[in-house]
Amino acid sequence: MKNQIKLIKTEKDYEEALKLADKLFDAEPDTPEGDILELIVTLIEIYEKEHYPIDNPSPLAAIKFRMEQLNLTQKDLIPIIGSKSKVSEVLSGKRTLSLNMIRKLSSELDIPAEVLIQPYDAIA
Repeated sequence: MKNQIKLIKTEKDYEEALKLADKLFDAEPDTPEGDILELIVTLIEIYEKEHYPIDNPSPLAAIKFRMEQLNLTQKDLIPIIGSKSKVSEVLSGKRTLSLNMIRKLSSELDIPAEVLIQPYDAIA
């Protein structure tokens, strides 16, 4: 298969790379086509990381999303955050996360600490 692979430097290059990846989507791993697909996907990821960065979610959005994924209620967070009122205050944005809360949330709910330590404004 003759596919010219080149660095993705422009939006046009990016569009062409996406088309090529789409064509090769069903390629078997460890075949010439599969290797080309793996390489082009890597180049696409590098380009997207630089040109279309995705910001981390806010700490509260991450907690609420993870709660939804795990079907947790506010009551389930009491052992992690503290009292019922602390959980309520944190989730409503009235209380910021303490370092201890961040550690426990990261470890118990598998939320990256880098997401939880981001600054955010508590509602006064």
